[in-house]
Amino acid sequence: MKPRVPAVFERLDLLEWQLCQWMAGFSIYRRWLATLRLASRAGDWPLWVGLILLQPLLHDTATGWRLMVQYAITALVAIAFYRLVKTRLCRERPFITFHTIICNEPARDRYSFPSGHTMHAVMFLTLTLVHAPWLAPWLLPAVILIAISRVGLGLHYISDVIAGAAIGYVFALGSLYLAG
Repeated sequence: MKPRVPAVFERLDLLEWQLCQWMAGFSIYRRWLATLRLASRAGDWPLWVGLILLQPLLHDTATGWRLMVQYAITALVAIAFYRLVKTRLCRERPFITFHTIICNEPARDRYSFPSGHTMHAVMFLTLTLVHAPWLAPWLLPAVILIAISRVGLGLHYISDVIAGAAIGYVFALGSLYLAG
């Protein structure tokens, strides 16, 4: 039985199809494809786990451990929310809906909305901007590449990436508010 896709996604899919196809088309350039794959894999978990584990080294001991716990809990809550939304809305990935879009990296699951990679990237960037702003010049290019990689690899629509960024930003703000 095919999941029911909200009509808004069907309209968005058609609007975004050409732009997604154009972005995914750049994957014919080997170095660009390798860069996108590296960004995608880094944004899968290694970059964020490393950032979480580095907190005690980046700050004084008490603050570092508190931030490490805060970041970890925020990430876990965001993952739970993301999975709930993704499995309820069931938006097919671009390469599934449009066979002219090539998938250049294995998808972790069937559905695309929202982009979890972008959600985490923006969430951790926002937290880092508050707690260690000096890391931003190194983290911002990675976040941008992660977001671009999701569309460029044929895994997400642009609206998936925008939604993921918005959700990540909201989770970071909520985390900062609750941590006081």
